[in-house]
Amino acid sequence: MNPQDWKLILLALIAITALIVLITKAKVNAFLSLLMASLIVGLGAVLLLDVPIRDTTGKVLTSSEGKTAAYTVLGVMKSFGDGLGATLAGTAGVIALGTMLGKLLAESGGAEVLASRMARIFGPHRIQWCIMALALAIGLTTWFAVGLVLLLPILLTLTHETRQPFLRLALPLLACLSVMHGVMPPHPGPVVAVEALKANMGLVLFWGFVIGIPTAAVAGPIYAKFVVGRVQANPPAIPKKATSTDPRFRLPGFGMTLFSILSPVILMLLATVAELLLPKGHSLREAAQFIGHPTLALLLAVLMASVTLGTRCGYTRSEVLKFTEQCIGAVGLTILVIGGGGGFARVLRDSGVAEAIGRAGDAAHLSPLLYGWLVSAFIRVATGSATVAITTASGLLVPVLAAHPEMNPHQVALIICAVGCGSLFLSHLNDA
Repeated sequence: MNPQDWKLILLALIAITALIVLITKAKVNAFLSLLMASLIVGLGAVLLLDVPIRDTTGKVLTSSEGKTAAYTVLGVMKSFGDGLGATLAGTAGVIALGTMLGKLLAESGGAEVLASRMARIFGPHRIQWCIMALALAIGLTTWFAVGLVLLLPILLTLTHETRQPFLRLALPLLACLSVMHGVMPPHPGPVVAVEALKANMGLVLFWGFVIGIPTAAVAGPIYAKFVVGRVQANPPAIPKKATSTDPRFRLPGFGMTLFSILSPVILMLLATVAELLLPKGHSLREAAQFIGHPTLALLLAVLMASVTLGTRCGYTRSEVLKFTEQCIGAVGLTILVIGGGGGFARVLRDSGVAEAIGRAGDAAHLSPLLYGWLVSAFIRVATGSATVAITTASGLLVPVLAAHPEMNPHQVALIICAVGCGSLFLSHLNDA
């Protein structure tokens, strides 16, 4: 560490503080806040510290005479644009397709089908585990807010029918949806982290299940047993439902609904298994990796769901098209925020801040696992956004992992899970 590193880290802290204040206090749009934070870092590095230009790997560039070229104000904007484009290139398609799949699940009534069947399977005395299983299934492909809106009417119905305390059912629901959103692709944060850290998507899915499900069990049903006698929370009234339904619509079957949701996960895990068991160049390995690519796996799932959760349920192709268009409009701003997070991370890298932070982590002898969790948790508490936390933290981890080339794919996947878990820390009233 040298004085220049400390100045760059101070500049980053000022930018992150400004980002926090803009989002939480000034109520500025998150994308605009990320752009302004990027300008604080970039212009500060150019005007005050005279940092050099770096290439796409973060290496300092030199001229033919051996002199280093200085980072410029125009270079700051180029860095932001390059980072935005690179982030969306690997994530926009996955996020859009995952959102379409969630919309089809909502419109078809598939969520209610899953709830009804799982309630019968688990029985009234284990209804909180039913809620947990349902949240895990729906949370695989739907965003936290979408899953909460889908499952809230079902939660209230089950609460009144079983006469269970509200928190005994609500906490498992929230815990499972949170864990899925933080650690499991195709949710936007984990997808960004996988792209930034060049991780194996299938391994992230595997370790996400291994770590996420026990964590959700402890934070959900087990914690609910402890807290339900200490905190009083009365459930809201059950929302009124229409007394009649259009006879041309019919609910999808339980098995087909579950398969439609799980199919992209199955394909991505299949690609990982093939990569682990088959040699490079094997035709089956290449085929499995092709169909298990996140974008293609979700594309196949959406096409199948357009039939199983769309036309077979009585909807016309025009109505299915309308569903897929409506949901993309709803997540457009979020996709832009993800791109803005990528732009911010690129400016941090190109200005030398990310490398300085990486050296600080090494100087403090923090493991990348703990370092990633701490950075992500700090940004989450400050901004209330898991996606912003994961996007920013994964960008800061790039130079840290570059300093540890001995890490294997399993360790990188575990670091992404740690970053995802940090992004769920201390959710409070600044969470949208």
